[in-house]
Amino acid sequence: MKNIFLNTLFLFVSIITFAQTSDISISVKDAETNEPLLGATVYFEELEKGAVTDFDGIATFTEIPNGNHIIKISYIGFKTIETTIDVGTKKEFAFKLESGGNELDEVVIQSSRSTRTVRKIPTRIEFIGAEELSEKAVMNPTNISMVLRESTGIQMQQTSLSSANTNIRIQGLDGRYTQLLRDGFPLYGGFSSGLSILQIPPLDLKQFEIIKGSSSTLYGGGAIGGLINMVSKTPDEEPTLDIMLTQTQALGSTANVFYSKRNEKFGVSLYGSGHYQKAYDPEDDGFSNLPQTTSISFNPKFFYYPSEKTTFWFGLNGTYDDRIGGDITKIESGENGIHQYTEENLSKRLSSQVVYETQLDSVSSLNIKNSISFFDRKLTIPDFAFNGKQTNTFTEINYQKSANKIDWIFGANLYTSDFDENDNATLQRDQTDITYGAFVNNIYDISDNWILETGLRADYNTDFGFFPLPRVSLLYKNDSGFSSRIGGGLGYKIPDIFTEEAEFINFENVLGIDKSSLNAERSYGINLDFNYQTLLFESVGFSINQLFYVTAINDALLLNSTDNGFFQFENATDEILSKGAETNIKFTYKDFRWFLNYALIDTKLNYLAGNPQKPLTAKHNAGSVLMYESEKWRIGYETFYTGKQFLSNGTETTDFVTMGLLLMRNFKFGSAFVNFENFTDRRQSKFSPLVLPPHDNPEFPEIYAPTDGFIFSVGIIIKPFGNEDDD
Repeated sequence: MKNIFLNTLFLFVSIITFAQTSDISISVKDAETNEPLLGATVYFEELEKGAVTDFDGIATFTEIPNGNHIIKISYIGFKTIETTIDVGTKKEFAFKLESGGNELDEVVIQSSRSTRTVRKIPTRIEFIGAEELSEKAVMNPTNISMVLRESTGIQMQQTSLSSANTNIRIQGLDGRYTQLLRDGFPLYGGFSSGLSILQIPPLDLKQFEIIKGSSSTLYGGGAIGGLINMVSKTPDEEPTLDIMLTQTQALGSTANVFYSKRNEKFGVSLYGSGHYQKAYDPEDDGFSNLPQTTSISFNPKFFYYPSEKTTFWFGLNGTYDDRIGGDITKIESGENGIHQYTEENLSKRLSSQVVYETQLDSVSSLNIKNSISFFDRKLTIPDFAFNGKQTNTFTEINYQKSANKIDWIFGANLYTSDFDENDNATLQRDQTDITYGAFVNNIYDISDNWILETGLRADYNTDFGFFPLPRVSLLYKNDSGFSSRIGGGLGYKIPDIFTEEAEFINFENVLGIDKSSLNAERSYGINLDFNYQTLLFESVGFSINQLFYVTAINDALLLNSTDNGFFQFENATDEILSKGAETNIKFTYKDFRWFLNYALIDTKLNYLAGNPQKPLTAKHNAGSVLMYESEKWRIGYETFYTGKQFLSNGTETTDFVTMGLLLMRNFKFGSAFVNFENFTDRRQSKFSPLVLPPHDNPEFPEIYAPTDGFIFSVGIIIKPFGNEDDD
């Protein structure tokens, strides 16, 4: 009886002990800044129990059985950790995550020209990281249009059916008001902006930085609507090799290769891309919706690290692009078909970049950079050709100094642009511009909650004079997940003939810029935004960003017809006024992310009677992106709504919805994917014709909807090393 009693007592005590549970808390912080991470996921795999950290970076759990448990802690942009904790021995655990390079709040933005992270910069900067870029590269590996098209408030405006040329409109303003940068260099301006979007593959880019509204104080003329800085990947000690092969049902084939590696003193990154697209005619009307395209790009970079504080690198960007659109029969066989019309764009682009960066001491640095860019394009249609070359140079030196509460940037630069039209041209429209600039920028921490940024640029153009460009931005942030930014500045744009209106008519009979009678375009603008993030139901991350903006352009450049059949540029008699709002909402739950956005774009042409809405500008746009991401799978479903637009003749277009679906599976060797882009096959030809008679010299209506329709693609990404995903 005694033994039975003792055994029973032992069993009872064991059951009690086994059944003991504890309430615990797990703290998650950034390893670099030691700041708490809001929204990090903590998950007990065996218990299938998870929680998300609060404002203090703490996740709490109740009734966790005592003993050893495996937990996984993850946060977007940071390296996931998996470890074992012993519940019962203690009730509070602390962990620190190392940055993986994608976290919005911890990424250093190059466009700000400072070493601050996003949450400490008063200027509103939108960031697209490597993760999202890789998704868009799968959807369209040939160029960056997919990356930008799905960003709130940005419209990709196609200007030619035959060439598929596309411009970037930010907040309803023409593409010439958006400044395109690569690694801080303005490489795509003037004549070289033509076809630029179609000639920039995304695979060797690690992030996009978008500033909406005037950014001319930091980067000079051209950034009236905003700027987009494309930041290239840089080599690490661990070698990287990515090979991406894609095939579409529209007979488009693309191959991309990227390699990078560095050691103590030297580094290299090599990128090459080849793309061939057969002329594609989904309507079977004998006219191409996608031009026949042969495109080759390369981008080698060489790095030298003489010390830990100094980096010197040299890079080249080169593109050869030949695209022929129009009559399918004439493209394929050279014989006249139904339309007897083709348009060929043959372009060659080569640019160099040289950068020297050195840390002078613990708080100051010196940067010197130079680029030389050469662009040659020949546009040929029946009985007419437009042919020219442009050479741009950019040189800058800047000095940065950072202290605990204040950052200074001082700089000076020289920008030259020289366009030389073919000597055989009937109209000679050569143009040379030289601009000298100097700037100073300051960011000051007024307190833990308030940060002020002020800047002043002074540019002098040898033909159009002096441009003082002040700017100011103010940031308020607190520890409750709320922040707000307000900022504004002035901008300007030197006139040239390379506008959307001139491109639409292939520059035929367009007179050159008369510098004696034209003024430079000038602008002023202001942005105000509010941000808030919190937890819903203790497990769902929620964030919202609300932006309001106003931008006005005076002396806007217009292309008007003359009595003798030519077209000449004139300044508008009143302003272009663009105002609107953008809303971005994000939900996160475990491996799911849901993005919702809405853009109100109200762009008025006040120089016309009745102040009409700008043509080809949808006043209402909305989108939804639902993503599931795990170690093995990535699934994305997208829906985008484009509201009604007005054509130049006042006709109102129909609104439409496009949808896309992406499926990607990760393996040890890399990834395999399928993409269904615009699988509802929304295209303009279903609403109105894309080509109008006569057949030998057809007329082309303005493009307000997709022209290519449904595109199905399959592909693989091969990573021979640098990929540790399980199969």
